[in-house]
Amino acid sequence: MRYSEVIGQRDTITRLVKLCDEERMPHALLLTGDTGYGKMAIALATASYLLCSNPHDGDSCGECPACKMIRRLEHPDLHFSYPVIRPTGEAAGHKMASDDFAREWKEMLTESPYFSINKWLNAMGAANQQATIGVGEGESLLHKMSLKSSQGGYKLSIIWLPERMNGDCANSLLKLIEEPPSKTVFILCSEKPEMLLETIRSRTQRIDMRSITIPDIKEALMRLRGLEEETAQRVARASDGSWLNATELLNADNENALFLDLFMSLMRLAFKRDIAGLKRWTDNVAAMGREKQRRMLTYFVHMVRENFMYNFGMPELNYMTKEEENFSTRFARFINEANVIEITELFERVMRDIGQNANARMELYDMCLQIIVLLIRK
Repeated sequence: MRYSEVIGQRDTITRLVKLCDEERMPHALLLTGDTGYGKMAIALATASYLLCSNPHDGDSCGECPACKMIRRLEHPDLHFSYPVIRPTGEAAGHKMASDDFAREWKEMLTESPYFSINKWLNAMGAANQQATIGVGEGESLLHKMSLKSSQGGYKLSIIWLPERMNGDCANSLLKLIEEPPSKTVFILCSEKPEMLLETIRSRTQRIDMRSITIPDIKEALMRLRGLEEETAQRVARASDGSWLNATELLNADNENALFLDLFMSLMRLAFKRDIAGLKRWTDNVAAMGREKQRRMLTYFVHMVRENFMYNFGMPELNYMTKEEENFSTRFARFINEANVIEITELFERVMRDIGQNANARMELYDMCLQIIVLLIRK
C-alpha cells in the first residue's frame, strides 16, 4: 500500500511524511476516525514508507523487496493485532491471539484495507460472539516486539481497534509503549479512542482523521468504479465521508438496505400502534447478533438526523440515498423539535445497553413501545 493509493486524506499524509522525513516519527501513533475513513490504509502506507529501501517524492517506491513483501503482507518486521473470537469448540485453556486468524486477516486485508468490524466478524465465522483482543495477544505482542529487526530497520506493530483490548492486554501494550524497543513504532487504528486507557492515550501522538471529502470520494468512484459523474456525486454525498459506505451503497444487497427496511417497518408499525407487528419485528431483530443490532441502531440514529434535517427544505444539509429520500419525503414531518432528541437518545441508550450484554429482546421491545409515544409528539 502506498500513500498514492489512499482515498483522500492529503492533510494526514502530508503530516506523516513530514514526521518520517524529519525522523520525528513517534514510537506510538494513534489514528482515530470513523469506519471507512482509511485508518488501516494510512497505517499500511506509513509502514511501507518507513520500511521502503528507496522512498522518494513523499511515497514508498512500491518496487523494492520491502514494499513487495508488505503488499503480500509477508514482511517479517510488520505485525498486526486485531480483535478475535473464540470459535465454538475451542478449548477454554487456549489463549486466543491474532495469529489464530492470520489466514482470514490476510485474505480480507489483501482484498481491501477499507473494511468494518462486521466484515471481519463474517470472515471469522462469528455468530453472536463479540471480538476482543485478549491476554494471549498481549503475550504474543511482547514476544514479537522483543525480537530484533530482521532487516535492520524499523519494526512496526499495527493494532486495529485497540479499544477492544481487555485489561491484561492493555497493560502489556502500556508496558511496551512506556519502554519501547529501539526503532519500534506502534500504530493504533481506533474508532473509539475514549475507551482506551488514559495512560495509553497520553503516551501516543494522536492524529484525528477527518471524513473523506465529497470531491475525493467522487473522483475515486469515477476512476476506480467507472461511475458517471451524476451517480458518483450522489453516492459520494450519501457516503458520510466513508469510502466503505460509498462502495457498499453500490451493492444492492448491502447491509444498509436491510437496516432501511427495518427502520421503515418499525416506524410504520409504531405509527399504526400495531403491537403484534412490533412483537414480530422485535423477534426478527433479536435473532441477529449483538454487533449487527448495534450497527442497526447506529443507522437508525443517522436516519433520525437526516429526517429531521429534511424538514428544513435545504438539500445541501441531507446525505441520503435515493431510497432513503423517497421514504423521508413522507415520514420526515414526524421527526421534529418535540421528539428528535429523545428518539436519538433512546436508540443510543439501547445500543449501549445491548453492548453491555443486556437482554436484547427486552430492550428492543421496550424501545418499540416508546417509539409509539414519541412519534405522536408535535
